[in-house]
Amino acid sequence: MDKIVAQLKATAAKFNLPMGDRKMTYNSRLAQEVGLWAETKGKGHEFHIAAFKTYFVDGDNLAKKEVLLGLVRSAGLDPGEGEKIIDKRTFKDAVDADWELSRAKGITAVPTFIMGQDRLVGAQIHEILEKLIVKYGAKIHSQN
Repeated sequence: MDKIVAQLKATAAKFNLPMGDRKMTYNSRLAQEVGLWAETKGKGHEFHIAAFKTYFVDGDNLAKKEVLLGLVRSAGLDPGEGEKIIDKRTFKDAVDADWELSRAKGITAVPTFIMGQDRLVGAQIHEILEKLIVKYGAKIHSQN
């Protein structure tokens, strides 16, 4: 566990991301379900940023309903609706389908970027991602 945490901290530092001293690993399944719901409400980015901070910086348990409802509130979503989504497991099948697709494609880590026959696993610097998309025909326009 110490080695994994050290690698996470090194990657976070490389990307200027905050990282706390997590001592536990928690099941994020419910957070994935709530995250999909947040995406349907146009608040996916806000939810995922809050979930990252809650898990990786604060070390809170994303499997706890009250933690998830706090994330729902911080993302600007309706906590009453969020509670129903959690209780009914409304997005369970959608997350199951995402996991099945990941297994079928051999994805074992996130993020994973796949283009054509190429695959990048793990957080990558902008230049590496840019090289991949240029390889597959994207035109990069200078912002100067």
